[in-house]
Amino acid sequence: MFAFKFVKGPCKIKCMSNRIVIAISGASGSIYPKLLIEKLLQVKHQWEALSVVMSNNAKEIWKTEIGNEDYLNYPITFYEKYDFSAPFASGSARYNIMIVAPCSMGTLGRIATGMSDDLVTRAADVVLKERRRLILMVRDTPYNLIHIKNMEQVTLAGGIICPATPSFYSMPTTIEELAATVVDRILDLAGIDIKSYRWGNG
Repeated sequence: MFAFKFVKGPCKIKCMSNRIVIAISGASGSIYPKLLIEKLLQVKHQWEALSVVMSNNAKEIWKTEIGNEDYLNYPITFYEKYDFSAPFASGSARYNIMIVAPCSMGTLGRIATGMSDDLVTRAADVVLKERRRLILMVRDTPYNLIHIKNMEQVTLAGGIICPATPSFYSMPTTIEELAATVVDRILDLAGIDIKSYRWGNG
């Protein structure tokens, strides 16, 4: 006979099983991956690996929108777009979470059709085939039918489409707070425990 012991209160065990890759495509919205990385660095106890791959366009857009290259100073591992030696290019590395933020429509289309022509699309293909968590923060607007069909295809394959659509009921007062409403939603979808505004909590 098995005995079950129930423990009251929050779990104090550090979760070190998450292996996360963030892909930053060339879409506008560099504030999103900036906040995403910074928030993940605040909860290091919830992951054991955090890797980032940026496209060349993403680097240029970061410099244009953020005004610096501070992404180079983050204490995480960056990989080039065509570096297929990166661990998350294979399912054996057991990366269980991939977030593409922001996700351009071109990146969405290549993921939807299984076109593993660079590290971003290869990693997304790996996450889907291994039945792990893929979250695409699509940012373009409006959507044409091709975009919608591609979102449907990714959803049917097990991915999650989370548009970069901010919410306002938390009464954000800065651009960072507004963008954080999307980033916090992404982290919730990824299963990361964070402090965030919760509906009904005042």
